[in-house]
Amino acid sequence: MSGLLRGVDRAAFAVAFADRLRRAGVPAGLTEVDDFVRALATNPPAQLSTLYWTARISLVRRHTHLAAFDRVFTAVFADAPPLPLPRSAAPPGARDDVHVPVPATTDDVGPGGGLPWATLPPAVAEAAESETATRLPERTPSALAGLADRPFEDLDGAQLDLLGDALRAAVARWPTRRTRRHAVAPSGRRIALRPTIARARRTAWEPVEVVRERPVRRPRRVVLLCDVSESMRAQAAAYLHLMRAFAVAADAEVFAFATTLTRLTVALRHTSATAAVAQASAAVTDRFGGTRIATNLRTLLASHHGDAVRGAVVVIGSDGWDSDPPGDLAAAMARLRRRAYRIVWLNPRAGAPGFAPRVAGMAAALPYCDRLLPAGTFRELVAAAGQLQSVTCTDGLKWPTLTPAPRIIA
Repeated sequence: MSGLLRGVDRAAFAVAFADRLRRAGVPAGLTEVDDFVRALATNPPAQLSTLYWTARISLVRRHTHLAAFDRVFTAVFADAPPLPLPRSAAPPGARDDVHVPVPATTDDVGPGGGLPWATLPPAVAEAAESETATRLPERTPSALAGLADRPFEDLDGAQLDLLGDALRAAVARWPTRRTRRHAVAPSGRRIALRPTIARARRTAWEPVEVVRERPVRRPRRVVLLCDVSESMRAQAAAYLHLMRAFAVAADAEVFAFATTLTRLTVALRHTSATAAVAQASAAVTDRFGGTRIATNLRTLLASHHGDAVRGAVVVIGSDGWDSDPPGDLAAAMARLRRRAYRIVWLNPRAGAPGFAPRVAGMAAALPYCDRLLPAGTFRELVAAAGQLQSVTCTDGLKWPTLTPAPRIIA
């Protein structure tokens, strides 16, 4: 071989170098070694940088293996003189993924700073952008702390918009569930038979490369039903922001109910919070009237939206006052319990001192709920939205005063 490896057997050199790479964690197989030997025969390297890029392109298949490849290449050619880094590389220690011993000269590096997938330019903020960033106003935590314990009826439109932003941030990371579908993943434990057999066609039907897969995880489905009757007039606007937060962040199905059930999912997914709340308010024609919780639950379960309840976390926001008989509500909650994954009840009066579920509707529905959370103030509603992310645990009912049975007020 002429050039840098003059008199060296190409096959022996490629096999020995690939063996060093495999011991360092780089999966350089027979296909990679054959590509390397063919590349050396096609373009014999005359410089160390040419040999580096020939070996790197032929033997490395993943970006995560570049650091190990650089260490092995430096160890093999340790007696070579130090070579400059590409202009786009950051100083040593500035980034964990910077490969210091890249043997490239300034002539090999183009105006873009080398190969874009390997030597990314450092992120340097412009001075003008930094000055602008320092002048941007920042909302301090005291702006939220001042509204923490204020009731909803004391909040204006701007403060309700701030509540909506806090609720969307609280449900941004919604829990996921394991599905029956599988997807190819290097960290999977299960062998994917079809992709493995398909790739074995390249190696005489010998499964040299085993493809693994793991179950696909999807966000847990959420269904919200919020009471907008007369007894919930003070909390109606705040609960609309709660429904919008789940509709936007968790892709939930949301409904408002008083005497009838109204679906608000499409209206509350508007990009503007003000327009979304206005459209939702206009869509609910029976707001600030009576309450028929049992009738609305039966309507939901009988409609084509009832399938959305299967395996979902159902959140009901209401004070429990119901004009339907308690037995009807208990029967509807029992049907809902068999279909839903978890049922969480948000009661704006549950946080009051000495609260007990003595209302007929609340007492009838409570045995079928997994959690009863207070949601009467800014702080309680944001905390409830955050606690909804932990409803996947099998901790059962979170209300300790079920026995003896509370006194029921008809």
